[in-house]
Amino acid sequence: MNMQEIHLENSSSMPVESAHLAWAAALLGVVLLPLRPIIWALQTLTPIGPLTRIIKRRLRAWAYLFDGPGIVRREFHKVTSYSTSLPKPANRDKAHGEPFEVDAPDVRMVFVSSPRHIKELDKAPDEVLSLNGAAKHVSALSLHCFDHGSYWRQMLQPLYTMNGFNWFDRRGVEGIGFVRTLRTLLTNNIPQLLPDLGLLTRTRWAESLGNKEAVNGTIHAPVYPMMMDLVVLLNARSLFGEDLIKDEKFMASALGYVEETLLNAEVVKLLPKPLAPFVGRVLSRCLSSHKTFFRSLIPATEQRLEEKRLNSSGHAIPKRADCIQWIIDTAPRQSPWSAERVIYELMAIWFGSVHILSTTIVYVIQDLCLHPEYTKLLRQELETSYAEFERTGHGLPLLDSFIKESSRLTPVESMSVRRCALKPFSLSDGTKVAPGEWACAPSGAINTSAEHYPRPDEFSGFRFVDPAELPGASAPTQPKPSKLTDVDYTFLMWGTGRMACPGRYYASAFMKVVVAQLLLNYDFTLVNPEAPRWISWRVARIPRPWTKVAFTPRT
Repeated sequence: MNMQEIHLENSSSMPVESAHLAWAAALLGVVLLPLRPIIWALQTLTPIGPLTRIIKRRLRAWAYLFDGPGIVRREFHKVTSYSTSLPKPANRDKAHGEPFEVDAPDVRMVFVSSPRHIKELDKAPDEVLSLNGAAKHVSALSLHCFDHGSYWRQMLQPLYTMNGFNWFDRRGVEGIGFVRTLRTLLTNNIPQLLPDLGLLTRTRWAESLGNKEAVNGTIHAPVYPMMMDLVVLLNARSLFGEDLIKDEKFMASALGYVEETLLNAEVVKLLPKPLAPFVGRVLSRCLSSHKTFFRSLIPATEQRLEEKRLNSSGHAIPKRADCIQWIIDTAPRQSPWSAERVIYELMAIWFGSVHILSTTIVYVIQDLCLHPEYTKLLRQELETSYAEFERTGHGLPLLDSFIKESSRLTPVESMSVRRCALKPFSLSDGTKVAPGEWACAPSGAINTSAEHYPRPDEFSGFRFVDPAELPGASAPTQPKPSKLTDVDYTFLMWGTGRMACPGRYYASAFMKVVVAQLLLNYDFTLVNPEAPRWISWRVARIPRPWTKVAFTPRT
């Protein structure tokens, strides 16, 4: 790849755009900031009648917007503390099977955490508990990034953010190609993508830092907006190919689409239902990146469809290795998709992958700053094994474990395994979920359960590595080693069972490339290690866009 050809004139402005929007949570949190102390104060009042109980419950639902992870975790441990006769300290993590409920302003959620109940959610028929149905009201910030169709319908509000196309109504009929694209074709092509992703990381990060003022060779940079910019570039290479990443207008819209969608969807979900369509249409006209993004993809997609027709007639065509091509190749043969239909698939994949990748990597970088004792061993692993990883897409167990531990303690979201009840549903213990309500798992609380993790609140970067590979290590490790991509009811980052994220192998390799390149080429520390690192919105933790990291090029 010729890096000169893909240099973007707007590379310095894209992180600024990201910082200005700072995700929907930052924007809406600022708007609603004056209400937070009032809501929390009123919650402490003792109910004196049915009306005050209702008011207190609604206030608690609004408090969920600002402290979703904390509310879910407290409810999780509250159930634990009172569900058996064991003393609280011994019982803290012994009864996580008890369901509990949490209200948001727009939906009631029933949380389950026992393996039995999680399996019941996974095995429930789609016409009863729908992954597709959950997307109308869910938070605009999720880490189940690639195939959670119902989630995305509620989250993305496609009527206002995807040119009005209700992409998600077709998942049950046409979803096979979408999943195969990610689970098989994208995964199999990871080794072909990694060299380009590594080169792009080194070049773009150096460009971004070059636009900042250096003091004694060290540059203080806002890591989150810079990482958003980098992830947009790298992910565009994987999904759309080399040609489109040279298009300045397209790349700007690719970043704006993610952020504007978050803002639009969150505003619409919090409005009274009669107002939502009007406001959604107004915002859709004002926030138009999704239209630019859509229109920019049409020529490239139409060209690919024409090439497919030529190939079927025996003509030689260029060999393509990106998601545009793979979606076309796996679309239903009986009723071939139009260019527009292919693009709707790409838009949904794009949104989720950008969010999970950028946010997770930011927390990994911050954890490397907070735990520098891991840097030496990680660099030794990279210096001896990175070339093999780049060739195969496998390996780097120390880095794999560090990323998993960072994700365990600072998950992008504290909720997983979402299902929306389309019909009345009952768990085996009699807990009921009414139509329109959610059943889900408190993944963030499970991540800090002593039942599953020795010394659960302690950061142990090599926790998931085989102890035989770390002789003399005293930090806590798990009873058996595991990988970042493993799906298990004790680690629900990727969902579970039949609906586990099919793009997780790509996401894991992508994160390793970026973190490895930064570790090999820079020393870095947090400018202010004591400052808060994230903003809570619903069950999400969004990195603060103004948090700075000091980068010093290694010699």
